[in-house]
Amino acid sequence: MIEQSNTTNLKSSSFNCQFGSGLSSPGFTLIEILIAIFIFSIIVTTIFSSFNAIVNNTGSISEELATCDMAKNCLNRIITDLKSIHAYFPGDTSLNSDDLLGAYRIVGENTDVGSREFSKLRFTSLAHINLEHDMRHGIAEIVYYVQKIDEENYVIRRGDSLYPYKFFKKKDSDPLLCKKVKSLEFKYYDYDGNEYDYWDSQSDEFRHSTPRAIGIKLEAGDKPNSLLLEAMVIIPVYRVKTS
Repeated sequence: MIEQSNTTNLKSSSFNCQFGSGLSSPGFTLIEILIAIFIFSIIVTTIFSSFNAIVNNTGSISEELATCDMAKNCLNRIITDLKSIHAYFPGDTSLNSDDLLGAYRIVGENTDVGSREFSKLRFTSLAHINLEHDMRHGIAEIVYYVQKIDEENYVIRRGDSLYPYKFFKKKDSDPLLCKKVKSLEFKYYDYDGNEYDYWDSQSDEFRHSTPRAIGIKLEAGDKPNSLLLEAMVIIPVYRVKTS
């Protein structure tokens, strides 16, 4: 009886050992580990590339928005100045009679800046801006012109000076209103609605008259995402020679 019992126990122990060895795990092979590392590296590289693209796009978008705001502010400044334009009318005694027409003249022309052509506009306005601690007020000579900074960058500057008006000279101290300018065009309309690319209220061609309206077209930014802005300003005060 004792031997039979021992035999039974041995068989049971042998069964338990075989059952336990069936649940044991052999682990990962070297090839499986290398494949896992390879897949992980692909995922990390993809995520990092996407992150860089997002960061770069964010900087580009921010720059485009800044250029957009700058162009809009520039256009609004031009509109404000033109709405405050000053043109000679009978009874004006602010200047000597010989200087009135010349001082209050409106001159628009196309000028070559570098290898490109831009519009330039000169007029007088009540929208003088005090700069450099100059607290005087009066009718200012306003000049809008384009300046070349480098091969790819053109800017719009605004000249502003009080009477007596001297021969206009571009200055680096003139406020810079817009960068990355692709085009600046002014169109001039007479009393009958005819359109001109230039204007000179001192010339016989325009009968010493001022334009009835001025159109503005401004393009700024990096192509192909540059911003094009257009506006039309009806001149509130103008003169027309009738004889």
